[in-house]
Amino acid sequence: MESRINASALKNPWFYISIIGVIIIIALIYNGIKTSDFAETIEDSQIETVFVEVNEDDDAILGDPNAPVTIIEFSDYECPFCGKHFLQTFPLLKEKYIDTGKAKLIFRDFPLISIHPNAQKIAEAAECAGEQGEYYKMHDKIFENQQPTNVNDLKDYAIEIGLNENEFNVCLDSGQMAEEVQLDLQDGQKAGVRGTPSFFINGRHLSGTQPFGVFKQIIEEELK
Repeated sequence: MESRINASALKNPWFYISIIGVIIIIALIYNGIKTSDFAETIEDSQIETVFVEVNEDDDAILGDPNAPVTIIEFSDYECPFCGKHFLQTFPLLKEKYIDTGKAKLIFRDFPLISIHPNAQKIAEAAECAGEQGEYYKMHDKIFENQQPTNVNDLKDYAIEIGLNENEFNVCLDSGQMAEEVQLDLQDGQKAGVRGTPSFFINGRHLSGTQPFGVFKQIIEEELK
């Protein structure tokens, strides 16, 4: 049997279109497999109209505790998209809604240790800072210096933001806040979180790194 491609087929433009089509289909299937994994790479706007009951726990609150809009963020301190949110969107959220008393932020941990092996310990460091009333100072310090971070780096951050060094070190080294971090993770999973960052704005689920305008739309709707 002749196995060579007929010369006339090579001259037919539909032959090449068919080949390109097959390549596109294979690429789409491969991409679908990648994005279906439990991951952090959710960047497309996914605003759910279904309201989800999310446990606020006793995590640190940024803003007026009585603010009419509650933003619960599930995040991973090593996640690059979470860092992007902190740098690009969070400042506007803070300025326009948190600092004005219209919204409050509750930051909850969702360490994806399979891809970010240091995320658990970094989250514990923030919780240890919270024990001294400075959760968001550590939160900001970590995201401002987002990089591969070890325990010594975290202890340096604690000194830089003015924490009691001995109390912080004892808390971090003992694993005192490990269970607290895992409880956050479990609550996030129960609420349907599949990647970071994920937000619940008065129970409305928003996934991924979103521009300020997307948050503004939802918050303004909730304020009405």
